[in-house]
Amino acid sequence: MTDLYRAKACVQAHHAALARADAGTVGDALAEHLSADATWRGMHPFHVQTGPQAIADTFWTPLLTAMSRVQRRQDIFFAGQNHLDEGRGTWVASMGHLMALFDAPFLGIQPTRKIVMIRYAEFSRVENDQIIEQALFVDLLHLMAQAGQYPLPDMTAAQLVQPGPMTHDGLLFDDQDPAEGQKTLDRIHAMIHAIDQANAGVLPLTPQQELARDWNDDMIWWGPTGIGATYTIDRYVEQHQRPFRTQLGARTFNGHICRMAEGAYGGFFGWPNLTMECTGPFLGLPPSGQKADMRVVDIYRRDGDKLAENWVFIDILHFLNMQGLDVLAQLGVRAR
Repeated sequence: MTDLYRAKACVQAHHAALARADAGTVGDALAEHLSADATWRGMHPFHVQTGPQAIADTFWTPLLTAMSRVQRRQDIFFAGQNHLDEGRGTWVASMGHLMALFDAPFLGIQPTRKIVMIRYAEFSRVENDQIIEQALFVDLLHLMAQAGQYPLPDMTAAQLVQPGPMTHDGLLFDDQDPAEGQKTLDRIHAMIHAIDQANAGVLPLTPQQELARDWNDDMIWWGPTGIGATYTIDRYVEQHQRPFRTQLGARTFNGHICRMAEGAYGGFFGWPNLTMECTGPFLGLPPSGQKADMRVVDIYRRDGDKLAENWVFIDILHFLNMQGLDVLAQLGVRAR
């Protein structure tokens, strides 16, 4: 049994324990597979927690109190050795939706008694058959939009309940050919390098030429609520890349915590990935002139030699809060 297979088995058992839990037992369920001092990173307003009970008290107990009959509808599942620590850390990524009946208030968002699909992306570091570190990104603006309580102006791209991979092959429960994972990781590295060159003004290419090196022309960018999803290189440039590059200045790349790939799938997350200044209207809001952090997850599917799909999560509530706009306070929730 390989290290990756064992790590996947641990995370699958963790998910099964959560599926059996309710608001009163979820702390014990988390303790089955998380170490006593596990570090957990959650989006605003959850932030960093230590240990199963703190994680339960901060996120899972409130969620399971508000949401009935929660199902994990997983679209992507893969593992890898973290490229950023010379392969010493074994991580497992899971992405999809938590589907539930929204039956009680959550973070000031009022219930609908209808189905909601909560987008999530999770990275778990496994050591000695325990999860010792985890990051869980959930798209809270997506939940607000489904509940009819979206607080921001219209998005530049489309608001959707986002599907999994077009190829329906994202659940990598078994080991994959290492050479295929390396191809995916190499393409992700090339794409990051192209962005760095564009930001530095070194590479005299148009955005379309830059993207065509690493992306298929029919790329799909499944962006976070607040920005939205967009399709094809041209529409991606129009509906995300151009606003992002022209309206956010003084960008600093802070690095990633984990970057890995397996088979045709790969991804990364940072805490934060980027720090930047809102110099123009962004997300339909006027410029703040303030620097703010972006905590970001990117999950990729490679098709042949290029990237084909990209699912993106951004802690937009944290990004706005650093600029003085506390969206949750408008719903009666005090930020941590």
